Amino acid sequence: MEQVWYASYGSNMSSRRFHHYIKGGRPVGASREYPGSRDRTLPLGVAPVELSGTVFFAWESPTWGGGIAFYDPDAAGTSYAVAYLLTAGQFADVAAQEMHRVPEADLDLTDLWADGRTSLGPGRYERLLVVGEIEATPVVTFTASWTQDGVDLNAPVAPYLATMAEGLREGHGLDDATVVDYLLARPGAEPAWTRASMAAALGIPADT
Repeated sequence: MEQVWYASYGSNMSSRRFHHYIKGGRPVGASREYPGSRDRTLPLGVAPVELSGTVFFAWESPTWGGGIAFYDPDAAGTSYAVAYLLTAGQFADVAAQEMHRVPEADLDLTDLWADGRTSLGPGRYERLLVVGEIEATPVVTFTASWTQDGVDLNAPVAPYLATMAEGLREGHGLDDATVVDYLLARPGAEPAWTRASMAAALGIPADT
């Protein structure tokens, strides 16, 4: 498989942020520099997608501080995502950078294509899942091995939420009220965030 759609459901929904995984550099709000991909060609396509399952916030990110988004495909609900059309090599490099590794080798995705899911290791983003297809090209995402019921939830910090909000507006055309509703409904957002505090963090009027 020479191409794959990578579906992001977290901060990489923002193309401004995601492009650092391709071109390299440090995104706004992040504490680390990304080396970028071996092939620095920007995605050949971008598409809004919806995933069956729930996005939730957990872990403690050394890049952002606070929780970050994970995806539980077996939970109830539907989640927003943005898919980028990449080469298989670029997808491997994005996955490597998510795991704080040097992007230097392609992945053997044989098991993924055969079974629709595979695990690269115990890390937080090493569970690969085929979540659909666009024009016969598979849509793939990665998440942790744990589910939302098997981990301590942890609220994200304001810059992370703002980056997700940017991606939701850009990718799905959501209005401010829908963005707040969606983010606040993610498991792990409450009780640390209220509607008023989240609206304020996103620069949205509290009565939206």
